[in-house]
Amino acid sequence: MEFQSPLERTVTERLLEDLQELPHAHAALVEVNSVRRGVDAEINLNIGHRRYRLLIEVKKAVYPRDTREALWQLQDYVRSAGGRDHVIPVLAAESISPGSKDLLRRENVGYFDMGGSLFLPASEMYVLIDKPPHRSFERSVTSVFKGKRAQVLQVLLHDRDEWFSVKTLAEAASVSPATVSETLMALERFEWLASRGQGPSKERQLTEPKSLLNEWKKQVQAGAKPTVYRYYAPNVANHDTFLLRMNTAFEDAGVEYVLTQEAAAQHYAPFLSSLSRVSCRCESAHHAAPALSTLGAREVAEGANFTLIETPSEEGPFMFKERPGPAWLANPIQVYLDLQLAGGRAQEAAEHLRSERIGF
Repeated sequence: MEFQSPLERTVTERLLEDLQELPHAHAALVEVNSVRRGVDAEINLNIGHRRYRLLIEVKKAVYPRDTREALWQLQDYVRSAGGRDHVIPVLAAESISPGSKDLLRRENVGYFDMGGSLFLPASEMYVLIDKPPHRSFERSVTSVFKGKRAQVLQVLLHDRDEWFSVKTLAEAASVSPATVSETLMALERFEWLASRGQGPSKERQLTEPKSLLNEWKKQVQAGAKPTVYRYYAPNVANHDTFLLRMNTAFEDAGVEYVLTQEAAAQHYAPFLSSLSRVSCRCESAHHAAPALSTLGAREVAEGANFTLIETPSEEGPFMFKERPGPAWLANPIQVYLDLQLAGGRAQEAAEHLRSERIGF
């Protein structure tokens, strides 16, 4: 058959290949002059001595916001086909978000994505193949949580009850309006924002902070790890005294830093009975060399009690820092994310911090 676009051809042909690999299955495209008006493709599927018609709607990328419109179209196709018996509406795309898949399963609508996920619900047949999202989806999601866009997320999570215009959010996050617009568009696809107003006066508010933080946690756990330098420094066990010396040493060296991981979490939401390590973020270990020398810190392969997470050219981890005691602390969201990179009981400390201080 003839396709309207290369995307329709690529996705449909890949779906056809995957259907042929199902046990005891045979699938074939319906000829172009037989395809129903509005349907991007139709496939006849014979499986288990049953014949099904798959009515295919093809999209590039599908997020929750797009899914409802697609559902309406697919259900209309089924009505025009004369009912649901042996007719399966299928949303096929290069990538489909996990939230969209959940919605489609609840509505008993089939789906397929180029990552190999497949769902076909019908009488006397049920197919569910769940595979990781296609790399194009992963790339688009991952980019939201990096660099300047991450600064926008920091503001939205820190001031989650506030309504922001693009301009005010750009000022608060110290980024360009274009970066804000791109970030908000990505979050709107997941339906994590509410909006009001129109044009330049349009404002958004974060309505799903829990979902946003959950996804950010997943990205941190799965993403590239930052450069970490490990040191042994004397007197770390004398915690408050060491932090006061550390603060003075970094200030004298003119290096911005924030305390993070367990040492910071213990200030926000005490959980551990004792601390064996202090971790901080700063721009570079090279710039921090004078401060490290003052502290008597020496780099070690084992037995480290002081770690430095290098944070080049990023304001995000330093945003909303606090100083309730002898040293600067990263904000609770950043501490929670940094705990995902630590071992030991860091995961327990992270969830305790989230429960007691973050609250969502």
